[in-house]
Amino acid sequence: MTRKIAIAGATGNVGREILNLLYDRKFPASEIIPLASQNSAGKKISFGDKTLIVQSLDSYDFKGTSIGLFSPGGKVSAIHAPRAGNAGCVVIDNTSHFRMDKDVPLVVPEVNPEAIADFKKRNIIANPNCSTIQMVVALKPLHEIAKIKRIVVATYQAVSGAGKEAMDELYNSTKKIYENQNLEPKKFSKRIAFNVIPQIDVFMDDGVTKEEWKMKVETKKILDSNIEVEATCVRVPVFNCHSEAINIEFEKPISVEQARKALENTDGVLVVDNPHEMKFITPIEASAKDPVFVSRIRKDYSVKNGLSMWVVADNLKKGAALNAVQIAEILVKNYGL
Repeated sequence: MTRKIAIAGATGNVGREILNLLYDRKFPASEIIPLASQNSAGKKISFGDKTLIVQSLDSYDFKGTSIGLFSPGGKVSAIHAPRAGNAGCVVIDNTSHFRMDKDVPLVVPEVNPEAIADFKKRNIIANPNCSTIQMVVALKPLHEIAKIKRIVVATYQAVSGAGKEAMDELYNSTKKIYENQNLEPKKFSKRIAFNVIPQIDVFMDDGVTKEEWKMKVETKKILDSNIEVEATCVRVPVFNCHSEAINIEFEKPISVEQARKALENTDGVLVVDNPHEMKFITPIEASAKDPVFVSRIRKDYSVKNGLSMWVVADNLKKGAALNAVQIAEILVKNYGL
């Protein structure tokens, strides 16, 4: 079977990770087409032991392309994802543009794979925000046991979530400090080296940042519309992997032992939780790995039925590229694409 797969935004961090995953997971494609801006057209990009030539997204004809994995930025996806969908290509979009569209499913395969069926409305499937993905993967098995009422989450998000220029800024800013110099921030509102910034994305009228709003509305759409979410999203001087301190209030009692057992039996989750032996996960251990890691599962005594836990995942893998590739694998296996 001929199965042509297009990667829009192939030269970016997420696009390159998608290409690596398609190769490593032996995705059943007869042809892989990397797409990017006209400025990148003609560039060479690696795909395993092969070299692919980047084509222009603006001029690419999506007819005959089965699946498009998009991460070119929201404004670009807004133009080209519908164009691809109208040509019969099913788009899995990593940007925020389509996430809250009622006709576009917002999917995390471990949480709501059944929602994929709704792709036929527009031929577009939205990938959630990276911080939302890892949280709902860890919460789904607990929600099934005791039903979640409220989530309070503080995130500690790596600079890779803001792109290559942000990673360069952390590196260069750190280097300048050791040279007794200062580097004016460009990608961030404050200096990122040896600092934390309680702002990710723009501030909205009510003082909530767009990132915090995303976590709230996306969790409701993916997991349960009745769950209340309060998020504080913070950028930290870490190159890769997002971390989250999550407090959960349930409708009925759930023990630490129940939660641990459920999480240990959940696909895509790895529990590392023995703090007395210093066994808990940090971004360094989670980087470049597929699972959502859960540590420090414990009772929250401040509410009647509460638990707290620490969740870490690679934001470029499970938080973006891997989630998209998993959706594509389901489209092939269950929907014959």
